[in-house]
Amino acid sequence: MDDRIIRIKDLPEEERPRERLMKRGAESLSNSELLAVILRTGTAKENVISLCNRIFSEYNIKQLSQASLTKLMEIHGVGNAKAAQIAAIFELARRLESFCEEPKRKIKSSADVYSLIYPQVRELKKERLTTLHLDTKNNVIREEIVSIGTLNSNIVHPREVFKSALLESAASVIITHNHPSGDPSPSREDIAVTQKLVDGGKLLGIDVLDHVIIGDGCYVSLKDQGYIP
Repeated sequence: MDDRIIRIKDLPEEERPRERLMKRGAESLSNSELLAVILRTGTAKENVISLCNRIFSEYNIKQLSQASLTKLMEIHGVGNAKAAQIAAIFELARRLESFCEEPKRKIKSSADVYSLIYPQVRELKKERLTTLHLDTKNNVIREEIVSIGTLNSNIVHPREVFKSALLESAASVIITHNHPSGDPSPSREDIAVTQKLVDGGKLLGIDVLDHVIIGDGCYVSLKDQGYIP
């Protein structure tokens, strides 16, 4: 019989991914076997292990984590449900990277901002403007996504940036956004947006402490660069 259509329950117990995980731990499984535990089922002509082996023959783990739902559903045997499962597990992994058990995360430097935001944006194909709302001790009260798309001073309005900061009585904010190109060097538009927000914050009594631009494994702080007094 073609091994591609052998059902998982027909395999010896020691060859079944879930049973091996329970007995030996998740670290004993290959990438394909771990994915098989998550997806649980294959197709009428292919068991889940064969399906996952085929997926990892087409994508490495980083490429799979970056694939859109549409791209995932182009894989033969991966429909809506399986694509959603794959996307969900990688999103959990990204959130784990920036998770902090402390009730509030304290920002002491631009490096702290980078370590908090980079895992969330490193795979994005579009720019995303995120604000960190801080209390008087520079603890993060809230993270808020303000806009997605190329930054433009005519689009990024102080009203949108400071609206929830005012409601939460934030003492200050830090602006962050990513450059999908990987180069965090600030553009003239980035500098113009920053000045606009700094001026808007002064009128509202909310300090803009920094604007951190995140690239591929690196960042630029406009505060450190002298653009924010």
